[in-house]
Amino acid sequence: MTLLDNDVWSKKLLSDGWQDATREHQVTEPATGAQLGTVGLATPEDVRRAATRAAEAQRTWAATPPQQRAAVLRRAGELFTECAAEIEDWLIREAGSVRAKAAFEVRLAIGESFECAALPTHPQGDVLTSEEVRWSFARRRPAGVVSVIAPFNFPLALGLRSVAPALALGNAVLLKPDPRTAVSGGVVIARIFEEAGLPSGLLHLLPGDSAVGQAVVEAPEVRVISFTGSTPVGRAIGEQAGRLLKRAHLELGGNNALVVLPGADVQKAASAGAFGSYLHQGQICMTTGRHIVHESLLDEYSTALASKARALPVGDPAREDVALGPIIDRRQLERVHGIVTDSVAAGATLAAGGEIDGAGYPATVLTGLTTDMRAWREEIFGPVAPVIGFSTLEEAARIVNDCEYGLSVGILGDVGTAMKLADRIDSGKIHINEQTVDDEPNAPFGGVKASGTGSRFGGAAANIEAFTEAQWVTVRPDIADYPF
Repeated sequence: MTLLDNDVWSKKLLSDGWQDATREHQVTEPATGAQLGTVGLATPEDVRRAATRAAEAQRTWAATPPQQRAAVLRRAGELFTECAAEIEDWLIREAGSVRAKAAFEVRLAIGESFECAALPTHPQGDVLTSEEVRWSFARRRPAGVVSVIAPFNFPLALGLRSVAPALALGNAVLLKPDPRTAVSGGVVIARIFEEAGLPSGLLHLLPGDSAVGQAVVEAPEVRVISFTGSTPVGRAIGEQAGRLLKRAHLELGGNNALVVLPGADVQKAASAGAFGSYLHQGQICMTTGRHIVHESLLDEYSTALASKARALPVGDPAREDVALGPIIDRRQLERVHGIVTDSVAAGATLAAGGEIDGAGYPATVLTGLTTDMRAWREEIFGPVAPVIGFSTLEEAARIVNDCEYGLSVGILGDVGTAMKLADRIDSGKIHINEQTVDDEPNAPFGGVKASGTGSRFGGAAANIEAFTEAQWVTVRPDIADYPF
């Protein structure tokens, strides 16, 4: 089948069927600027109508037998498998993904679909003890309408990881993808579930600007907001949700550390560090943003990492065999370069890269930094690897934790030493003898501090907690006696 026939979705929104939009957005290829299509953009009024319809459809969906909901998710997984090549091409052209990254993202979508197909029949409650003569239990009920706000970098996987479990557990969804990746992060998901047999009115595709984002948070029917994106925007959404007494699950930024312990294999460590910093041009919340290397290996590691960086070609992944594709847009490209040039001006040494290359940025290595430089303190969201040294385990722990973020940490070297260090680190994820970028549909995912509100994504326990509400129920054999 052809999933993404332009005639189906061009200039339209999915909201109880494909509807003509009053506003449009040109989908462009970041590598070339070529136009790929035209998506419809939502308005706040579109959101209000969608939320009303979603609340109506959700009541019927919540009462649908679990196996019927599970069947839709299984069929979605099959369709992702059948349409993988077509979806990968969109991820390459629209999101600037290299083919290996695009294929990995589709595999995540397949796994997420099948993992979530088990949720409808997963145990969703507890039998409780009681001092009274009654049965007492807690059950999980669908939250209702869920708003999902997804980013541009892994548009398919990061949208689907909330859409799929929310639907599986009996909710309706308002999906707002980033307009820059509204096809691979929005139309793809909408078309998959449409073809999988999801009843109309349960999934609404609403790309748009900040006013639309505000509307999907404020809609009275929405009870849960699932947001993946920058920390500043996440803070604003969290504040807004708090005032409205709504739950907000926030997966935000990261400035993730890779620690190289004494005695580690330097070549393997540099390979891990290069992958962690340069996959998808560093445009991943889990990107290795800080390389913390024992002083005995610092020079050798920096040299090896710079050598690997210089060997990675930059270009158009749709037409060339490259390791790094384009940065998502010119504004972000110039921001990345500005952080590098500011850090060099402050005294850092450029060991590799450091110059804009068309629509891309080469793999870059910075050494000789101090911890107050921009390249060390900020989340760059680009292919830049800052390297610094440490002498003791206590110093390594202090450097790792001296950061506003707490998403992912990799530790390379002796496992016993790594375990001791891991116990001193504040982070949502720790990977020993792996770099910082990793995800699996059945694993809890999330960060602490400025990286978000904890692990509310991935795995049955996290998904059930995220997208359902607990309800206490008691049952007596007869009407209770009361003193009034």
